Amino acid sequence: MAVGSLTDAPADAVSAEENVGADLPAEFRAVHICAEDEAMFSDLSDKDVRKSLRVGPVAMPELAPDEVLIAVMASSVNYNTVWSAQFAPVSPFRFLEKFGRRGGWAARHDLPHQVLGSDAAGVVVRTGSGVRRWRVGDHVVVSAAYVDEQDPGTHADGMIGEDQLAWGYETNFGGMADYAVARASQLIPKPPHLTWEEAASNTACASTAYRMLVGERGARMKQGDVVLVWGAAGGLGSYGVQLVRNGGGVPVAVVSSARKAEAVRRLGCDIVVDRAEIGLTDDPTDDPDEVIRIGKRLGAIIRERTGRDPDIVFEHIGRATFGVSVFVVRRGGVVVTCGSSTGYQHVFDNRYLWMKLKRVVGSHVANLQEAWDCNRLFELGAIVPTVSAVFPMEEVGEAVRIVQNNRHIGKIAVLCQADRPGLGVTDPELRARVGGDDRLNPLRGMTAVGEGE
Repeated sequence: MAVGSLTDAPADAVSAEENVGADLPAEFRAVHICAEDEAMFSDLSDKDVRKSLRVGPVAMPELAPDEVLIAVMASSVNYNTVWSAQFAPVSPFRFLEKFGRRGGWAARHDLPHQVLGSDAAGVVVRTGSGVRRWRVGDHVVVSAAYVDEQDPGTHADGMIGEDQLAWGYETNFGGMADYAVARASQLIPKPPHLTWEEAASNTACASTAYRMLVGERGARMKQGDVVLVWGAAGGLGSYGVQLVRNGGGVPVAVVSSARKAEAVRRLGCDIVVDRAEIGLTDDPTDDPDEVIRIGKRLGAIIRERTGRDPDIVFEHIGRATFGVSVFVVRRGGVVVTCGSSTGYQHVFDNRYLWMKLKRVVGSHVANLQEAWDCNRLFELGAIVPTVSAVFPMEEVGEAVRIVQNNRHIGKIAVLCQADRPGLGVTDPELRARVGGDDRLNPLRGMTAVGEGE
């Protein structure tokens, strides 16, 4: 276990009173980056995240009145971890400086190091004086949506508030550490039948996919809808496929290898397209004629397999796919986008948007209600974790490098205070009812750890 007298308490399930009385360590182990390394990749084409990620002690921050301190059992890798570790497309220290200028408690975040991680599962070990609904000893997962409850926009939709940030990317004190600081408005009950690493791999990606497809502000998928899911074997896509199936839709998965095709089939997706079939390469093309040729090939495959063009396109790849997405979605259909991992500058033929009455919907993370609703689907066993590999914190560089090179399937978990996989289940009967280890780990072992660069 990690340093400090408190760290044994969550794993040993001691009482809340004992947790309150235990001493906090002055420092704790964390995955972090340092501002002094910002320029290390300036002249390099390969921004190898193993060179910038550090695992070592950082100072314990002071707790604000609306915050909780969590003893983190496990976390997981999201693509924003890659962005942070390569200091691009924007250095996260610019985010921390901007946030710190607000003053007050925000000033704590502007440090020469940043603790990364936008997912966490663990145990509440301290609560601020203004926290009402959570207690020491509660098992929680953490939403990445860091919102200001005094921002008026937050009361319409947590993601509309001007001060909304991505926890562990645009803030400090993230989840890839032995301890994390989160606002009480980020907390969600951990599903009691899941292990720490299973629970830690869901919230950011699954909630994002839920808002995109199911939420009132997303595509509002209905039963029978055909949904094209790009990157279907990755973190976002693997939850997107499940949400489509659970909602009565027809998922069409696009993947880049036979192994990834097998992964999405394990999630129940019967219609799988390899990118090579449609001539889509790793290099984005801005040639409008080539985009249309790719779109026609893809559209023909989808119509052959489903009888219609897709009603919705689940888009997060960006420049390499966006033009095809706009072309291939049906008349009156929706392209819903939450990211651009291959580039933010999109080129598409606007005639296919306006003349065929299509819509593009921007979506970002999820508000707290959406995150809770999505979490309930895990509690019901309607959707399941997509963990494919589990790494100890000391090997986090290798874990993030796999995601950086798109060699992952589903989600990669990182153990923090949990000293081995399989811990944290408090309702084994429920676990058995929803299908046990095999049902809850359909992708375990599918990321080929140790493959060459």
